[in-house]
Amino acid sequence: MTLLDAHARTGRVARINPVAKLGATAVLTLPLVLTLDAVSAATALALELMLFPFAGLGWREFWARTWIVWLLAPLTALTIALYGEPSGTVYVDWLLVHVSEGSLQLALATMLRVLAIALPSVVLFATVDPTDLADGLGQVLRLPARFVMGGLAALRMVGLFVDDWRALELARRARGVADRGRLRRFLGMAFALLVLSIRRGSKLSTAMEARGFGAPVVRTWARPSPFGAAEWMLIALGAAIAAAAVAAAVWAGSWNFILGPS
Repeated sequence: MTLLDAHARTGRVARINPVAKLGATAVLTLPLVLTLDAVSAATALALELMLFPFAGLGWREFWARTWIVWLLAPLTALTIALYGEPSGTVYVDWLLVHVSEGSLQLALATMLRVLAIALPSVVLFATVDPTDLADGLGQVLRLPARFVMGGLAALRMVGLFVDDWRALELARRARGVADRGRLRRFLGMAFALLVLSIRRGSKLSTAMEARGFGAPVVRTWARPSPFGAAEWMLIALGAAIAAAAVAAAVWAGSWNFILGPS
């Protein structure tokens, strides 16, 4: 467990059942998926930013976990602004590049939408321990134990990828084959990591079967997974943010139901 993981899992939000975090994320993001407008996304994002300080993450930890979202959201907006379907006043029209009033509005809405959907997901699940998640899936949602334990084992193995990558890199450097051709080196190491992961997964699967993880019996759980008032409050908070975003978009007349008739 890294230092960031240790900090993320000591706050009040970390003690909330991971199933409630799944539910809160679902009810929050569903309205944002069904519409594409700047008002609803901006409203949801503003409310989320007000609540992030209570998630138990320090600012340094918050930026360390979410910087990729802040980077990719503007890049997505840039692509839509340059190559989106033109409408309204056209500002630039050159070859495949069409910058218009409509494409700029769509780009802004898309950027805010990506931020409003991705940021709460990253922040909430930064406080999730894989074992707690497996306990919640098995005890609260009553998912099959075989599926839950397999998913838990896979999540536990993800952290080993970084160590394996570093070991492969050091081994190739020791043999003098990692000084040139960055793309070729990356592809070679990626293939080696894939082979190593498949072998490790096969061994882990055999070991789990040998220890009875796949037995067709009712499984017992070492730790209870409570689901109480705090969990329902988190889900209600997500629903309240979603309702406020929808209400703001409808009031502003910008609600754009993407599944409706064009």
